[in-house]
Amino acid sequence: MAQIPNLDNSPLNFTALRERSQKELINILKNVRGKKCLVIDPKLGGSLSLLIQTSMLKENGTELRHLSADPVQTECSKVLYLVRSQLNLMKFISSHIQNDVSKGLQKEYFVYFVPRRTVVCEKIFEEEKVHHLITFGEYPLYILPVDEDVLSCELDLAFRECLIDGDTSALWHVANAIHKLEFSFGVIPTVRAKGKGSAKIVDILNSLQVEEPVNAPDMGAPEINMLILIDREVDMVTPMCFQLTYEGLLDEILQVNNGAVEVDASIIGAQQERNKIKVPLNSSDKLYKDIRDLHFEEVVQVLREKATSMQKDYADVKTTSQSVSELKDFVKKLNSLPEIARHVSLAQHLQTFTCKPSFHSRLDIEQTILELQNFDLCFEYIEEMIHKQEPIISVFRLLVLLSVTNNGLPKKNFDYLRREILHSYGFEHMPTLYNLEKAGLFKRQESKSNWLMISKALQLIASESEASKPDDISYIFSGYAPLSIRIVQHAIRSGWRSIDEILRYLPGPHVDLKRGGSTNSSPFDKVPSFQSNLDRLADGRRALVLVVFVGGVTFAEIAALRFLSSQDGMGYDFIIGTTKIVNGNTVLEALMTN
Repeated sequence: MAQIPNLDNSPLNFTALRERSQKELINILKNVRGKKCLVIDPKLGGSLSLLIQTSMLKENGTELRHLSADPVQTECSKVLYLVRSQLNLMKFISSHIQNDVSKGLQKEYFVYFVPRRTVVCEKIFEEEKVHHLITFGEYPLYILPVDEDVLSCELDLAFRECLIDGDTSALWHVANAIHKLEFSFGVIPTVRAKGKGSAKIVDILNSLQVEEPVNAPDMGAPEINMLILIDREVDMVTPMCFQLTYEGLLDEILQVNNGAVEVDASIIGAQQERNKIKVPLNSSDKLYKDIRDLHFEEVVQVLREKATSMQKDYADVKTTSQSVSELKDFVKKLNSLPEIARHVSLAQHLQTFTCKPSFHSRLDIEQTILELQNFDLCFEYIEEMIHKQEPIISVFRLLVLLSVTNNGLPKKNFDYLRREILHSYGFEHMPTLYNLEKAGLFKRQESKSNWLMISKALQLIASESEASKPDDISYIFSGYAPLSIRIVQHAIRSGWRSIDEILRYLPGPHVDLKRGGSTNSSPFDKVPSFQSNLDRLADGRRALVLVVFVGGVTFAEIAALRFLSSQDGMGYDFIIGTTKIVNGNTVLEALMTN
């Protein structure tokens, strides 16, 4: 099954977007005539697997290699590097060229930056004295469809760069990605943003619309009716909670990368030589599309019913004489057997984790923290994890959850846990603790927490009876409705005005703007929120909302937005945009690297 997602059911013409990016890449290859070696930055290679088949890349007399510190082994006289603008990669390329020169090899070198050239990268080539040997270019891949309703900029470090390193290039990248979408789908008339990064993106969008205007009259009615931008920093509670949807659990336990999980072949009963096998996970798999956003317990039930029904049909075929059309229906059902078998195997593997008592005690402590119940119990639980030397990432997740909901820890508790972590796990974790403190994720408590007031006002914690009913987004975490998604619900219904007070307790400013596409007036005019409520459009079409998470989105939040748009009486669909799909581990791992 192809890893490239099927985009036929996208609410926007994502296929055209993807084809344009494919064409731009093929043209770059064609422009370098003759046999060539294409050396791809490995991180980029993963993204490209969602965009183009390897066979298409090889069609133009192209050898493929992954970029590493080791010299490129190739007979080709032309070497084309396709890389993100990262300094360490420039060092690799420089050493490759120097290695060839020292051997007296004469080659032509091409470096194409994704999405754009930067002065600081070119400076490295000048310092290494190889700049004059290189022809430079750009491959403007700002955003790509990872599924029929999800677009990603594939910026792994955006959260860290904005919060820790003071590097805002990711914001520029996101603004450009949105601006490019507007050239295809029209100027988005209503923009609502929450958070420092999101507000900055609105400013950059404003400048881009002045410099390179999208002319609204030429475009017809805009296809996207509202843009909501939200910083990850605004809601750090949700990613720290363990995801309980099928897709969320797969990501937590097996880590979904570029729309696939890599598992031991034995897990899905594959008879093959290789130990590992890639299982694609996207809308092309009909069964996966149906079950991925369900709570895991419900998925097990659905798979059991499908398998039982298949058994019954098989028994009927064996014991009764069936008409040709009945046999045809049975054979049709048999076609879905590999999908059912694959997901039964994956679910069985996940159950080996979810059945453990430690898994349930972890969920219980999360719920206790979210309800701000029994601080001492939560503190002792984390202390015990440290003494048992449980994976440090698991410790950090609960620690951040406790600190964020309590607006920090009392000085005595903070100092004690910090000391215990360094003694148990080693002093090499000093920089991580510093980063967590700098990001405000694990800190000393300086003022009272507003979490209870926020969660009450936005109905984040469901009662036990509500948590068991799947008619609210709180089903996703068995009783906690993601803060980020509650904010999105309000932004759509009535703008920020209805929760203005609450938003002031969350990080960063909030912006509410009405935009015009004409270049004569300012592209942004402030309008009262209540004028731009969103529901079905005048012509009866469902309104389309682009929700962009700056710093990453979890599969649980994606599931919550899909759930919202599927509810009766909801007149809108969502497209989710993000810098990267993340979970609590990947968010914190980015802060752990130096």
